[in-house]
Amino acid sequence: METDVRKLARYTETYLVIIIAALSLLITARNPSFLTLENMFDLLKSYSFFGVLSVGVLMVLVSGGIDISFAAVATVAEYLVAVFMMRVGGNIFISFAIAAAVGAVLGYFNGVLVNRFRIPPIIATIATMNAYYGLLIVATGGKWIYDLPLWFCEFAEIQVFTLHTPDDVTYGLSIITVIWFAVMIAGVLMLRFTMLGRSIYAIGGDRKSALRVGLNVRRTEEFVYSFMGFLAGIAGVIQALQVQTIAPNSIVGKELNIIAAVVLGGASLTGGKGSVLGAFLGLVLLAVVKNGMTLMAMPPVWYEFFVGCVILISVGITSYKGKLERRRTASIQVRA
Repeated sequence: METDVRKLARYTETYLVIIIAALSLLITARNPSFLTLENMFDLLKSYSFFGVLSVGVLMVLVSGGIDISFAAVATVAEYLVAVFMMRVGGNIFISFAIAAAVGAVLGYFNGVLVNRFRIPPIIATIATMNAYYGLLIVATGGKWIYDLPLWFCEFAEIQVFTLHTPDDVTYGLSIITVIWFAVMIAGVLMLRFTMLGRSIYAIGGDRKSALRVGLNVRRTEEFVYSFMGFLAGIAGVIQALQVQTIAPNSIVGKELNIIAAVVLGGASLTGGKGSVLGAFLGLVLLAVVKNGMTLMAMPPVWYEFFVGCVILISVGITSYKGKLERRRTASIQVRA
């Protein structure tokens, strides 16, 4: 029993579960409407956009890279899909397919810049973020799109199952949330049970060693950024489904919140560490904090302060652990 407890204590996910549970009880004590099924289903639906993106961000961070352009990619993808729907028509499957394809192409370009041209990931993706977003604004004039097809808007209202409150108000598990969960399951299967997943961890842990053992680092890195773009395209459609409009400036600027959630979930900014469960719990913690602040009528600026502290503390812990590891390695070498 004691051994099991010690094992659990090693995982970041354990502490996140404890913190989430404690915060939920504290917020519910102040506002009983927080810890209800209705509110939980609403939170899951509203954070599905961030959830899909968090899986892609996790992949990039585990591989030892970073992507700042995914919000711009999602914006471009959803706008192109909206234009296609209005001019040509289609259905929800075609919409997701087009958005995913556009995102994958833009993400692949990021991978080429990082791998083949050896541009630092943060520089390359900041550059493409501005390029993608700038071109979209120039091409569209920043025009919002409101008249989305009826079939598109109706898809967002689909619920896998429906429940009723005592006041006969309906709520339930949204199809949008199901898409997010499906993406998470795919991410878990890819990272834990495929050679590709092992390669992503290996490259993030030690790129030179990965090259020595014969892993195809170039293709793996390009896949990671392309997959990030693929998920950004899907997330762009989810965002459009949620708000029922296409606004070119509504997504860009949310990158740090998602990166903070993934890092909070245990992903290392230096690569080689992280899990889908951790990313999910990190996002849940941020969602609980933001929703709790809203229910308790706290100023929104405190949420931004919290996200900033999360990034600072997470980076500090990662750096400190790296320092301890280097000292331990040096000590072993001296003794040898």
